[in-house]
Amino acid sequence: MFRTKRSGLVRRLWRSRAPVEGDGEADRGTHGSGGCCMGKTTKVAKSNAGSEAELKALTHSILKKIKEKQLEVLLQAVESKGGARSPCLLLPSKVDAKVGQQSYSLPMLLYKVFRWPDLRHSSELKRLSCCESYGKINPELVCCNPHHMSRLCELESPPPPYSRYPMDYLKPPVSLCHSCAPSHRSNHLSLSLFPSSDSLALQESGERAHWCVVAYWEEKTRVGRLYSVQEPSLDIFYDLPQGNGFCLGQLCSDNKSQLVQMVRAKIGYGIQLTREPDGVWVYNRSCYPIFIKSATLDNPDSRTLLVHKVFPGFSIKAFDYDKAGSLQRPNDHEFTQQPRTGFTVQISFVKGWGQCYTRQFISSCPCWLEVIFNTR
Repeated sequence: MFRTKRSGLVRRLWRSRAPVEGDGEADRGTHGSGGCCMGKTTKVAKSNAGSEAELKALTHSILKKIKEKQLEVLLQAVESKGGARSPCLLLPSKVDAKVGQQSYSLPMLLYKVFRWPDLRHSSELKRLSCCESYGKINPELVCCNPHHMSRLCELESPPPPYSRYPMDYLKPPVSLCHSCAPSHRSNHLSLSLFPSSDSLALQESGERAHWCVVAYWEEKTRVGRLYSVQEPSLDIFYDLPQGNGFCLGQLCSDNKSQLVQMVRAKIGYGIQLTREPDGVWVYNRSCYPIFIKSATLDNPDSRTLLVHKVFPGFSIKAFDYDKAGSLQRPNDHEFTQQPRTGFTVQISFVKGWGQCYTRQFISSCPCWLEVIFNTR
């Protein structure tokens, strides 16, 4: 009975492996291959029968050496695609496995099999802060849970033509949407440049200090109140099996647009927003790309901001504390008197904006977020 259950778990795990191109199962590249920020994708050709059989035999032999409870943890993470909270899977980090001429560490092999078949090196990965192995250097036991990892989004140059976005559009409060009159500021696109009554109330209340607030928008209309973030990590999602955070699906929206409703349904597991020692990271947990604009992602002297495309399973440092400090100009009276674009991040789900899209402004995107950082 013991062996039968173990063998069954191993078979289910192998059936849940990440698809490669040619399997007939690849789902838009959402949980496997994909480039980042430049919109490039690295497709993995379906391996030949020999290497596929070798990989299967190697994976089975490794999984059969893992304890049954650990197999159940791995299966829970893999089958839920990270939607269910799963504990760390601590295994020896020094064990190597060989596929053909290529040698992989045990964690790398599991990451390749169950998430990213095109993964080449551990430098392409970023561990999520929820993981026990986060921040540890060369531990004897390392977490091998594939959904405690993300792919690192490297910024490339030169920037793609579609992502050029003039900074001049961002300065006046009405320039995000030229058709919005100042009298409509109560609910239309004035949030990032002037503190709203919601954010002032948060600052004046006796609550524990928040490090950012999040606003959810559908096109030009804000939906719901500002969400104050006090914990180091926040899940923002529409439908997450064990979600705990900012659930967009619970907000009451009057928007009847079919496009908005379609995009809203595609948000799925959404994103994870995490405050870490070097800055604020955004992890795309959904099955579709997200698009991010942040002043700290680009050259502080640049007159343009770039819109960066982040694929599913990738993380990007959306806000850099050191770079944000260099954006401050103590002699600039206007800068010191009010919040500025440099301390906000805008994130659009599924649909991008910019010169190569029909949407020139984020206010035309169906579903998007504005993250406003508390710099005081």
